[in-house]
Amino acid sequence: MEQWILQWLGKEMGDCLAATVKSMPAIPVPPGSYEAGRNQYYSTRILKEMLKEVPEDAEKLLGVTDKDLCIPILTYVFGEAQLGGTAAVVSLARLRQEHYGLAPDRELFKERLRKECLHELGHTFGLIHCQSRECVMYLSNTVVDVDGKGRNFCRSCRMVVESQTGPGRAT
Repeated sequence: MEQWILQWLGKEMGDCLAATVKSMPAIPVPPGSYEAGRNQYYSTRILKEMLKEVPEDAEKLLGVTDKDLCIPILTYVFGEAQLGGTAAVVSLARLRQEHYGLAPDRELFKERLRKECLHELGHTFGLIHCQSRECVMYLSNTVVDVDGKGRNFCRSCRMVVESQTGPGRAT
């Protein structure tokens, strides 16, 4: 994974949540998470391994991987998180234009990544999918859905996050 992604993402999430963001050394993708028949990785198994690596001073842990993720009941997922928990993981694979046979678009990729990271972190704050298309917590079944939803939490979802992080955050 390109280093600029982690640097940019750390700053972006720190700014969005008014939080201190620290990078950790990469942890290996657990071999037991690979599903050869699908050529994908089970995100739930990755989350389970991530939980073993949560630093004591961390409130949340966001993992980012190039691997294409899935869960048994869905063809693919952009990410997965523990509802009301600590860990979330996001895949870069289907957020890239190249996955769809198109030319790279760095700005579109960054916007998609921002939305999906905030979305999965929102789940760790206890948020479920929002009915507002303007909210980053709106359900995304396809990359078109990701592109069409808002880039921030709606007022209601923002209040839930701010109740756990403090006012003025979660923008």
